[in-house]
Amino acid sequence: MSDFLAGAGLLIAAAAAVVAILLPPGRARSAAMLVALVLFPALILGDQWHTRAIADLRHDSGRLLGLAALGLLASAGLAASFRRWPILLPLAIVAALPFRIPLHAGGDTANLLVPLYLVIAGGVLATAWASWVSRRAAAPGPAGQAARSAPPRSPSGPAARFPIVWLPRALAAVVALYAVQTLYSSDFSKGLQDVCFFFVPFSLVYALLRDVTWDRRLLALILWVVGVEAVAFVLVGSVEYLTRELFWNDQVIRSNEFHTYFRVNSVFWDPNVYGRYLALAIVIAMAALMWARERRTLALLAGLVAVLWLGLAPTFSQSSFIALLAGLAVLAALRWSMKWTLASVALGAVAAVLVVTLVGGSSKINFSRINIDTSGRANLVSGGLHLFAQRPVQGYGSGSFQRAYNEHVDTGEVPVSVSHTEPVTVAAEQGILGLAAYLALLTTALWTMSSGLLRARPAGPVTGEGGPAVDPRSLLDPPPPAPPAGEIAARAAVLAAFTALLVHTMAYAGFYEDPIAWVLLAAGVSLAPAVRDPA
Repeated sequence: MSDFLAGAGLLIAAAAAVVAILLPPGRARSAAMLVALVLFPALILGDQWHTRAIADLRHDSGRLLGLAALGLLASAGLAASFRRWPILLPLAIVAALPFRIPLHAGGDTANLLVPLYLVIAGGVLATAWASWVSRRAAAPGPAGQAARSAPPRSPSGPAARFPIVWLPRALAAVVALYAVQTLYSSDFSKGLQDVCFFFVPFSLVYALLRDVTWDRRLLALILWVVGVEAVAFVLVGSVEYLTRELFWNDQVIRSNEFHTYFRVNSVFWDPNVYGRYLALAIVIAMAALMWARERRTLALLAGLVAVLWLGLAPTFSQSSFIALLAGLAVLAALRWSMKWTLASVALGAVAAVLVVTLVGGSSKINFSRINIDTSGRANLVSGGLHLFAQRPVQGYGSGSFQRAYNEHVDTGEVPVSVSHTEPVTVAAEQGILGLAAYLALLTTALWTMSSGLLRARPAGPVTGEGGPAVDPRSLLDPPPPAPPAGEIAARAAVLAAFTALLVHTMAYAGFYEDPIAWVLLAAGVSLAPAVRDPA
C-alpha cells in the first residue's frame, strides 16, 4: 500500500471514529461506525502486506479464508445475540477487556485483543441493524410518527451539563490529532498501527457504551463479571507462583532466574499489566463495599478484595501498588472526608520521599541508583524530555518514540517503545499540541466523573438529642434529593478506577492503548447527571 493511500485511509478511518464519538445514535453514526469497522483491519493488512507474517498467510489461502469466515460468523452471531439481549453488549465488552490472543505467523508472534475486536464488530453490526430497523419503522404512518416522537437520549445533546458536552469533543480531538500527526511521524507504520489497533476500535467501544443505561441490574452483573474473571486470573497466578513456572513471556522468565523474588503474570503478558488489572478490580470492589448495606454483600465483597490482594502481591508491581493507593484515596475522600484524605496523602508522600532520599544514610539523591531501581526508566524519561525540547510544538509524530530515541538520544541501547511515563511519551511524539489535547481530555473526564459526587456524600453523625444537625439555610433552599446509593457507588468506582489508571500510566504508560480507559470514559459520561437548562 502506498503512503498516500495509507494516509488517506487513515484519515478517513479517524474521521469515522470522530463522527461515532460525537453524533447521537442514528443512521449517520451507524454508517460511520461501519466505515471505521471495515477500514481499521484493512489498513493494518495493507501496511503489513509485505511482511513475513502476512506473506505466510497469503501463501496459505485456506487458512486465511478460514480465519476470515470464522471472524465473520463470530461477529454475526454476536450481533444477533446483542440485538436480542442488549444487556449482553456491555457485559461482553467488559469481559473481553483483559484477553490478548497470541497469533503466530511467519515466525513472529503478536498478542492482539482479538476477543474485544470480535465483540466490537458484533456491537457495530447490531447497532447498524437496529438503525436500519428504526428507519423502516420511521416510515410515514402512525408507527413512524411514534418512532420519531421519542428520540434516544444522548448525553452529548444541548441539554446536557457542560463537562458532559466537552468530554466527547476532547476525546474526538485526541483521535483526530493523533491521526494527523501520524502523517509526518518518523515511524509512520507504528503510528498507523496505533490508530488502527487502538484509537479507532476503542472509539467504537466508547460509542457503543456511551448511551448504555447503567441500571442496578447491569452494574451488579458487571461487578460479577469483573470479580469472577479477576479471581480466575488470581488462581492462574497462584499456580504460577507455587510451581515457579510461567506460561509465557521469556523476558519475565529469564528475569525471575536472577531475582530472589518470583513475579507472576497470570494470563497477561506483563506482570505490571496484570497488576494494573487487579488494582482496578480491587478499587471497583472496594467502591461497592463502601456503599453496600447488606451483610451478605459486605462479606462477599470483603472476601473478593482479600483474594485479589493476595493475587496482586506476587506481581511485585510497584506502579500497581501506587495506583491502588490512589484509587483508594479517591474513595476515602468521597465516602468520608476530603480534608483528612488530602492530609494523609501529603503525609504519605513526604514519608516516601524521605525514605527514598535518606536510605543508606545519605541525604543526596543518587540519580544513577534511581535509574537502576526503575529498570532504566529514568533514562527514558530524560531522553523523552530531550526529544520534546528538540521539537516542542509538533513533536516527532505519533508512534515515533522508539525510532526518535534511537536516532537523537545517544545511549547505544534499544529502549522500549515508550518512556513508561505517559505525559513524556505524548510530549516527545506530539509536542505541545498533543499535550494540550491530552490534558484537556483528562480535565474534562475528571470533571465529568466527579460532578456532584462530593455533595452526594452521606451526612455526618447525629448531634444533640433530637437527631442530625439541621442547617437553617436548607429550610429556605432545600437541596435536591440524594441519588441512590448504587448510583453513587458506581460513579465513585468509575472516578477512582480512572484515577488509579492515570497514576499507573505515570509509571507504565499505555493510557490510550488500554481499552479500560475508554470504557471508563464512556461510563463516566453515561452515569454523570445530565441537568437540563432552566426554561
